[in-house]
Amino acid sequence: MTTDTSKDTLQKFIFDNAAVRGELVEISNAWREIQSRHVYPKAVRALLGEMVAAAALLSANLKFNGSIVMQIHGDGLVKLLVVECDANLRMRATAKLREGADVPDDASVAQLLNQHGHGRFVITLDPQDKVPGQQPYQGVVPLVGEDIATVIENYMLRSEQMDTKLWLAADENVARGLLLQKLPRNSNVEGQVKQASEEEDLETWTRAVMLGQTLKQEELLTTDVETLLRRLFWEETIRVFDPLHPVFHCTCSREKVGNMLRMLGKEEVESALHDLGELGINCDFCGKHYGFDAVDCAQLFASDTTADAVAPASSIKH
Repeated sequence: MTTDTSKDTLQKFIFDNAAVRGELVEISNAWREIQSRHVYPKAVRALLGEMVAAAALLSANLKFNGSIVMQIHGDGLVKLLVVECDANLRMRATAKLREGADVPDDASVAQLLNQHGHGRFVITLDPQDKVPGQQPYQGVVPLVGEDIATVIENYMLRSEQMDTKLWLAADENVARGLLLQKLPRNSNVEGQVKQASEEEDLETWTRAVMLGQTLKQEELLTTDVETLLRRLFWEETIRVFDPLHPVFHCTCSREKVGNMLRMLGKEEVESALHDLGELGINCDFCGKHYGFDAVDCAQLFASDTTADAVAPASSIKH
C-alpha cells in the first residue's frame, strides 16, 4: 500500500471474512488551517483536535450526501466544541470558552466540559438533498466518559447499537485516530468475499481491540497511517481501500448570514442597527467578515428570499 503523505489521509480497511472494519486517519494540513483562525489553550486544542479526527472517521461511512455535526455543550470552562464534516471529508471546527476562563494545560474533560454533570454530546446527521418535510436526525446523550474517545464510544453503543472503539490524539501539528467497529451480523461489508461465523466475528473483534489497545498516545501522535496499519495488524488478513483525503472547508456565506438576521426579526435587527450603525458578523469557523448596513438590512426584509436581498460577491464590504 502506498499512501500519499503530501495530503491528509484517511485509510479504510476490513478484516477478511469478518464483520469488522477499521479506519486510520491523519489530519495535519486541515488541522493547522483550523487552528490558524483561533488561539486555543493547550487542553482545549487537544480536545478539539481529537473531535476533528473522530468526525473524519465517522463521516467516512456516511451513506448519504450530507454532513455529520458533532457538538459538545459543556458546563465547565468550555461552552461549546463543534466539528462539521461532510461525506467528502471537507471539514471545519471551532471552540468557545466561557468568558474569563483560565484553562490549565492539564485540565481534565470533566473540568473543561462537565463540572456539574450537565454536559451534553450531540451528533446531527444533516442530509444535503432533503425531501419535503425532512429534518436532520439528531442524537443527544449525557457526556459520559473521561476522554473524547469514550464519550463517542458510549454514544455509538447507546444511540446506534454498534460496538465501536476509538483511539484519538492531537497536538498543534496533527490530529490522528484509529476506529474499529464490529458490524451487525449479515451486514453487507464492502469488499468482503464471504462472511465468517458469529464466533469467528467475535474472535476477530476481540483480537483487533486487543491490538488497538497496545497503541500508546505518543505513538499515535508521531507515526504515519501506513506505518501504524502495518505495525498493528501485520499478522492479520486485511483488505485496504484507496485512501481518502480530509480538507478544511468552510460553508459560510453572505446568504446564510442574511438568513440568520432574518430569523432574528426586523425589530431586533433595526434596534441593533440603531445602536451600532452597521452589523458586522464574523464566521466562528473561518473568521470571514460579513457587513450589513441599514440599506442591506432593509433589503433583507423587503425581499421574498435572502438570495434576492444579499449583495453580489463583488460588492461585499470588507
